[in-house]
Amino acid sequence: MVDYGIKYWSNDDFIIEDGLVKVNYQNKPALLEIVQEIREKGYKGPLLVRFPHLIHKQINQLFNAFKTAIDEYHYKGSFKAVFPLKVNQMPNFVLPLMDCVQGLSYGLEAGSKSELIVAMAYTNANAPITVNGFKDKEMISLGFIAAKMGHHITLTIEGLNELESIIQVAKELGAPYPNIGLRIRLHSTGTGVWGKSGGINAKFGLTSTELLEAIRRLEDSKLLAQFTMIHFHIGSQISDISPLKKAIREVGNIYTELRKMGAKNLTCVNIGGGLAVEYTQHEGENNRNYTLSEFSGDVVFSLKEIVRNKQEKEPDIFIESGRFVSANHAVLVAPVLELFSQEYDEKALRLKENNPPLIAEMLDLYQSVSEKNAIEYLHDSLDHMESLLTLFDLGYIDLTDRSNTEILVHLIIKKVIKLLKHKNHNDIIRIQEQVQERYLLNCSFFQSLPDYWGLGQSFPVMPLDRLNRRPTRSASLWDITCDSDGEIAFDAKKPLYLHDVDVMKEEYFLGFFLVGAYQEVLGMRHNLFTHPTEFSVVFDDDLNKGYEIENLLEAQNILDVLDDLDYDTKEIERILKQRIDDSGISDDDKKEVLGMLYVMLSENGYLRTITKDQ
Repeated sequence: MVDYGIKYWSNDDFIIEDGLVKVNYQNKPALLEIVQEIREKGYKGPLLVRFPHLIHKQINQLFNAFKTAIDEYHYKGSFKAVFPLKVNQMPNFVLPLMDCVQGLSYGLEAGSKSELIVAMAYTNANAPITVNGFKDKEMISLGFIAAKMGHHITLTIEGLNELESIIQVAKELGAPYPNIGLRIRLHSTGTGVWGKSGGINAKFGLTSTELLEAIRRLEDSKLLAQFTMIHFHIGSQISDISPLKKAIREVGNIYTELRKMGAKNLTCVNIGGGLAVEYTQHEGENNRNYTLSEFSGDVVFSLKEIVRNKQEKEPDIFIESGRFVSANHAVLVAPVLELFSQEYDEKALRLKENNPPLIAEMLDLYQSVSEKNAIEYLHDSLDHMESLLTLFDLGYIDLTDRSNTEILVHLIIKKVIKLLKHKNHNDIIRIQEQVQERYLLNCSFFQSLPDYWGLGQSFPVMPLDRLNRRPTRSASLWDITCDSDGEIAFDAKKPLYLHDVDVMKEEYFLGFFLVGAYQEVLGMRHNLFTHPTEFSVVFDDDLNKGYEIENLLEAQNILDVLDDLDYDTKEIERILKQRIDDSGISDDDKKEVLGMLYVMLSENGYLRTITKDQ
């Protein structure tokens, strides 16, 4: 059985049993069973499957870890958190999130006016709202409205001009005021792709000089009492704990200095996001080199030691960490439409009565290859292929001979791999790197996995079944966009092997896991492919199956996509109908063609017809 590194990345959310990927919860349904249920209802193409219970699980783990650390170190501050809406604004994530955090000090973080409206509408009573990012006067006024509605809101200042706008709006709108936070531009930085979020040249935050000026302006405007939080962020996906500990030492000292300067209502330190998610499928390629217990313990202990030495109050700890909360709740399932070497079978051979000698030899190699001579014959066939391709370039063999050459070498490779599939022979690994199988998937990587395309972020991927059979094909994955970048190429350092299946006869699905953070909100409509059909799987012991499908939302149809781009879809329909009327075909054909066209316009743009039932 091949486990695709599930022990590294799944956090026990998914397991393999009976050759199937199963949800490791309650009655443990197979993911394939859930997918087939949806497809039987007529929903084809890619599917985004949400598991709300995994949102709840992450929240519980986060709060329990910090509670344990606070109790262990007798820390006097409390733990609070917000979810940054930029990570996933989709209602079928946000609403279950807000439902499962009732009674906890867990709210939402907004970085735009639209996100702030969502936060004002859905954050639970007595839970915090924080507002980050650049703000104009209107957005600041919206924060004051939230305060008047009774929200516990903190406007985090990114620059002195924003502070001036707050002072002005405070004079115009009066109390109650929102709380004020100051984002600090630390010298400490994170690591990796997102490390530039920290450091002295970071996009956001106040320098030490600007921080002192901000305190002076708050005092002059009699708003210093509203200053309750300092905030920093050293980057998403912090792989090692040491940069965070260094940043906390820096911010802890700033916190104590500001309190000694008179900011006595400063009681909160927001450590931002960065709690990493483990994406790796391969041993030794870890994305996170610490446990959640280590993370929470180091944060609590470091802050306690700093403020104890400075004899100041232990602050409340705020955390964002949206990736940790949201990534694991969603799985993208994509049907395989085609394997591009499947045309290479014996039926495709066009052998002649008199074949070139090297082709005759290759045919003999194919027919007589065995486990004993497999590697030798494999090398011989590859040598023959190079010689035959040279002969074709020189005009000594024809296109039929070239076709037979390509088919025979693929047949020999597949036969050798099958004969030696239980052996980790270096030659087999090498040849699999050279001769990869291309799996065409009914999805768009630009839409559903944009971080792969834009940042090189890898996501765990595995078939949903056949996991009791060893996969033999080194796999490159192609999406259906007409863009060469829509490919996840085979990587010898982090190889992906899949099964050799005939998708004309049987279905084969791949699951991409941990796609619940950023991928939906960053997804782009390359080739006008839209968000996949999505649904939530909600578990209930009282149901026969143990779960039910909720919040099913079909992918947008073609007309809706065009309408979103501000095309006049009524005009498009009129033009198409007119051109059919003017085409000169018979009235019966016109009616049939028009009917077909309207059906297509009412469906989503993903493919449906390459295999028997896509």
